[in-house]
Amino acid sequence: MRYIVCLAAALALAIPAVASALPRLTANPANKLLSRGIDPIHYDAATKCNGGNIPAGTKAMLAWLERNAAGVNWGEYRCEMWGKHEASLHSAGRAIDWHPATMNDGYELVKLLLAPDEDGNVAALARRMGVQGLIFDCQSWFGGWDGQMGHYSYCYGKDDKKKHKLDPTQAHMNHVHIELNLRGAAKKTTFWDKGVTYDTPTPAPPLAGSDHGTSSGGAWG
Repeated sequence: MRYIVCLAAALALAIPAVASALPRLTANPANKLLSRGIDPIHYDAATKCNGGNIPAGTKAMLAWLERNAAGVNWGEYRCEMWGKHEASLHSAGRAIDWHPATMNDGYELVKLLLAPDEDGNVAALARRMGVQGLIFDCQSWFGGWDGQMGHYSYCYGKDDKKKHKLDPTQAHMNHVHIELNLRGAAKKTTFWDKGVTYDTPTPAPPLAGSDHGTSSGGAWG
């Protein structure tokens, strides 16, 4: 409940966002980095609260969002333990809650991050930035190799049907939750550090029905 109240207060105090234009999928920034290989998909869980330290990569990711995505920041750090050795990524300062100016802005941000690059590498920009997880509008991605958003557990019952009377904040209907892995938080990925390279793989064949990253079905199409 405290988290919801804090987010609502942040929204009330936020300065209206200046409209920004995300790069088009055909101009995906990841396409400029093909010669340096592609970062692996890797998920790093959080185990404790770090006292409020915001890593350099989180700050860099937020600065990129503020330059390129229409919306406002709802916050990075909060201490939230789920068990003895399990915590929210916010507890490690490796998560950003980004409130998009419109729902469409949120969809476009997620699609850009998960789009394949010109060589067919799925979630290319997310991987290069060190993004390991996304939640928006009852959909989530936590490093799946298909690069597709799936049902977010809070919003769906055991019968896989969407629940009623969902809290819009817990369902992430009003913000995009962005998580960084350890390399992303340390700015040790190909997007943030020119010294980081990987072996260049043989380009993968285009995904069926894709147009440089447009996903099919619902609002993600």
